[in-house]
Amino acid sequence: VSTQSTWGKVKSRLNYSLDSGMQDNYDAIVVGTGLTECVLSGLLSVSGKTVLHIDRNSYYGGECASLNLEQLCQKFGRPVNEALGKSHLYNVDLCPKLLMANGILVKLLRKTVASRYNMEFMLIDGSYVLRDGKIHKVPATDKEAMSSALMGIFEKRRAAKFLSWVQDYEPSDPKTHKGNLQERPMAEVFKEFGLEAKTIDFLGHSVALHVNDGYLQRPAHDTLLKLKLYAESVNMYGSSPYVYPLYGLGDIPQAFARLCAVYGGTYMLNKPVSRVIFGEDGKFEGLECEGEVAKAPIIVGDPSYFVDTPGKVREVGKVVRAICLLNHPLPNVPEGSKSCQIIIPQSELKRAHDMYVVCTSFVHKVCPDGHFIALVSTTVETDNPEAELEPGLRLLGPILEKFVSVSPVYEPTADGTADRCFISKSMDATTIFQTCGADILDLYRRITGHDYDVDAPIPEGDQS
Repeated sequence: VSTQSTWGKVKSRLNYSLDSGMQDNYDAIVVGTGLTECVLSGLLSVSGKTVLHIDRNSYYGGECASLNLEQLCQKFGRPVNEALGKSHLYNVDLCPKLLMANGILVKLLRKTVASRYNMEFMLIDGSYVLRDGKIHKVPATDKEAMSSALMGIFEKRRAAKFLSWVQDYEPSDPKTHKGNLQERPMAEVFKEFGLEAKTIDFLGHSVALHVNDGYLQRPAHDTLLKLKLYAESVNMYGSSPYVYPLYGLGDIPQAFARLCAVYGGTYMLNKPVSRVIFGEDGKFEGLECEGEVAKAPIIVGDPSYFVDTPGKVREVGKVVRAICLLNHPLPNVPEGSKSCQIIIPQSELKRAHDMYVVCTSFVHKVCPDGHFIALVSTTVETDNPEAELEPGLRLLGPILEKFVSVSPVYEPTADGTADRCFISKSMDATTIFQTCGADILDLYRRITGHDYDVDAPIPEGDQS
């Protein structure tokens, strides 16, 4: 299917849905056009389900929307600063996240929409960690460990030995194991290699990307797979494990929306949900929008649509984010870098949660030439969330404009199998899509009763 003919069909589907209103019955109703919801609506539609997908907003993306400068300022109730350049040259992500080059979401994109819609990605220039007030490149392989300034000479050798073993680790081959790694705590494995606390800190938080130290007492298997994924992603392109789409993240949910529409899905924007309807047995039956009622055996949605429905979601925290517009690259990263991620581990700040800094720029087509967009985010721990971001903001240098938001983080109270109500998790403070990708696959399994194999070969007929 060519991109042009595909988009023609999509516009036809969208026009039909807007003109004709909702039908009575569907196989699935999806509310919210965030990334998780759009991926699932696309996969369900491809599998032959009739899908109604609606959003209260006038744009796609939900938490992952990309807005131009005028839209961004309007959202935050601010006047547009004309000195920043033309509005349409900005594609500012409300919740910027990078993609692991060999991660779940990239595999999903390759298998479903990347080639269909000519999606293009660029490598993020570098991945760094803040240690003792200085920015260091994150070593992910034994060779990088030997040249890293994060460790002394003897610790480099121990870290190199550990990372070499990690790269050889295969869950199906007991010869590569060290005891029962499905039960043995990660802390014991680190201790066996004699690694120092600071080395464990950057490996756990900046390579395995754990958000706190709870992983140390959990089985090592999961952390080893995360460490392997990071190294495999670095090895794909040679300098960084992360990629990012041109024109921002907003194109990703839209690509899956197109996929859904091509296979018969119906989309409606600017469609507020009046009421989610449940039967006497507690199971989902339908929803009401502006006097119209649509029915389906299941509903899939982002948690914000269920906050007013008792017992469906719970708040588990808050995330504070600062979107910052700059006219210079970040200081103290290698000269010439146009993008990067910096992780500030919890131990560096004496906090319970890590802090994240991610920077993209004009080379990614998200802002005018010579401009950069940086995000600082973390999990809220005090009554003054913006002040908590100060250590990350200090790494940015002079800031032209800053937009700060505090968002609740929700998760479902049940898995959806009883009430047929499948709710995603809110976006967390991390700047990587791995947790989101895991949520997508978990929801797909619960909805369909079987796993979605991201590693399975692409059917020949789908290689368009």
